[in-house]
Amino acid sequence: MPQSTHQMNRRDFVRTASAGLALAPFISADGLAQIVSPRRSRVALVRTSDRKRGVSQALRLLDVRPVDGKRVVLKPNFNSADDTPASTHNDTLAQIVTELRERGARSVTLGESSGPPQTHGVMERKGIFDLASDMRFDVVDFEQNSDRDWVSFPAAGTHWPDGFALPRLVVDSEYMVTTCCLKTHGAGGVFTMSLKLAVGLTPKPIRRTMHSSPDMRRMIAELSTGYKPDLIVLDGIVAFTDGGPSRGELKTANVMIAGDDRVAVDAVGLAMLKSLGANQAIMGRKIFEQEQMARAVELRLGVTGPEGIEIVTADDESRAVADGLRKILAAG
Repeated sequence: MPQSTHQMNRRDFVRTASAGLALAPFISADGLAQIVSPRRSRVALVRTSDRKRGVSQALRLLDVRPVDGKRVVLKPNFNSADDTPASTHNDTLAQIVTELRERGARSVTLGESSGPPQTHGVMERKGIFDLASDMRFDVVDFEQNSDRDWVSFPAAGTHWPDGFALPRLVVDSEYMVTTCCLKTHGAGGVFTMSLKLAVGLTPKPIRRTMHSSPDMRRMIAELSTGYKPDLIVLDGIVAFTDGGPSRGELKTANVMIAGDDRVAVDAVGLAMLKSLGANQAIMGRKIFEQEQMARAVELRLGVTGPEGIEIVTADDESRAVADGLRKILAAG
């Protein structure tokens, strides 16, 4: 695994702590750094089939704070170049960049590492380099990172036998945005939404360790202790309710979901999958008993249960969907 050229220094600690990430000396009983959980998390939900409208309205509902002068890092879901929900739709991506520009972002840098396909090829097939040129944002392929471009995190208190690493660009980001899809994961993850986006931030060699481990879903949550997004956009216009991450049973959901709490966003996403009638791995287990979610709660990465989630909407159609999801969340 790539090693950082230095351990996280005081400046790194102050920056991440101020963003909500509690590193040593704020250590849990199991030795892992923890994030202080908010008392209540707002999750915006928009019923729509129009991705651009959905992103714009969701961000207005959240009353997203200004990004004035900040360098934004944007992490999409480019696991492969297959059609959404296998990968982030370019319309969703473009609208997020537009919204960030309108809120005063100094710059936007998209960073990703695909897997197993080569990242550069995935981005080429999706037309990302042309989109970046047209919309004036930068692109970083984490597969091309040098050793000094990684920050190493220790194994202590995790299920990662040798610890893990995340890109320095992400760990040091002034403003972090992630965008995920609504889907199940047939290779052991059970579901892949905002928490699992972190896997695309790791060096490819250590992903093999995770995928062969019985603790895979706990390891996914543990990666999320290394950074904290300021904004999460979940594109749920279409969903995989079985299979995934690249191919699966496709259903129409027509929702756009957004928030700043990975646990809350994924809980609402799981409720949406349940409402669509997903596979047994989703339907047969309560939302906060899913291993990704349970570990994330232990690590205080977000809300601890459905009572901490406030779903906000702006119209009757969205409100009707949200009412149904609230019942599913309450029942588990």
